[in-house]
This record gives sequence, structure tokens and C-alpha cells, in this order.
Amino acid sequence: MKTFLSKLTPPSSWMFAVLIIGGILTGVGIFLLFISKAPSYLSDKPETCMNCHIMAPQYATWNHSSHREVAHCNDCHVPHNNFLNKYYFKAKDGLRHATIFTLRNEPQVIFIRDDGQRVVQENCIRCHTDLISDEKVQQYTGVFHHFRMDRQCWECHRETPHGQVNSLSSVPYARVPVPASPVPKWLRRSDKK
Repeated sequence: MKTFLSKLTPPSSWMFAVLIIGGILTGVGIFLLFISKAPSYLSDKPETCMNCHIMAPQYATWNHSSHREVAHCNDCHVPHNNFLNKYYFKAKDGLRHATIFTLRNEPQVIFIRDDGQRVVQENCIRCHTDLISDEKVQQYTGVFHHFRMDRQCWECHRETPHGQVNSLSSVPYARVPVPASPVPKWLRRSDKK
């Protein structure tokens, strides 16, 4: 009986072609990981969200908000209930974003999807749980307020933290970090000649 590995081994007459094709596919895979800056998505740096330039309005408005001092993109937009769920959500959402961006199919107005809304709502409550009580609000404002947990936080706090940003053209002169060019320096130098 042949082993499983021997069944996967190509005939000796095909070995060279299989090695060449395997090498090409491996090279293309490594190139795609490099050009997409894939390792950066494992971090929590807000600049990572700028790998796709269409996030400029969101980055610029967050950068000018009070949340900038205490929260980054992943604090609000990624689940924090466990490690696996966090990275599963990042991978699922990131692949969707990458596909849309690669196919140049990004909408003019960006809206958060239902999954994202649920995560943001959970994170608002997670961070502000000490403020979500009628007594705390009365202490800070002097007004008794009854919280309705059936509503989303941003129904009242519409401009937190992104202001009134809705479209790619909403902050055309925003100063945002520009992603570094993936083209190697030696290749850029030869282009100037």
C-alpha cells in the first residue's frame, strides 16, 4: 500500500514543471503578502487602517477627536470578548475590505454593516459602563436621564468620534499618514534616470 505522501508526489517526468509552478505560486503568494502589508494588520496601530486610502476621512476625524487619546480603531471596531473572536473578526472584515478595495468597488459613502454596528455598540458599553447609569448622568449633568438600552449609542452621540463624515470627499484636505511605497528603493532610484 502506498503512503498518502507518495500519492501526492507527481510522476518523475512532471517533477521539474511542478517545482517551477510551485515556485512561481509561492513567489506570487509572498509578493501579495508583502504588497498588501499583511503583517501590519496583526497590530492595533491606527495607521494600518490607512493602507487603503479610502479610510482618510475616518482617520482624520478620529485623529481630531477626544477618542484619539484613549482608543484606536480596533478598540471600537473589533470584538474584545476573546482572542480568537478578535482575530477572526479582523480577518473576515479585512478580507472583505481588501476585496472591495482591490476590485475598486468601494462606495462613495461608507456605512458600517450590521456586524460592525453590534461590535461598536458592545465596545461603547464596555468602555463606558461606569457612565451608563442614571445616577452617574445626574451627578455629571444635574439632570435625571433614563437610559434606553434598546437604542444604539450613536443615535444620541452622532458625532462621536468621526464627526459628520459620510463620504470620501468630506475631508478632501485631511492630513493623514501616507502608506510607504511598497516599491523597493533600488527600483525607485532606477526609475528617476
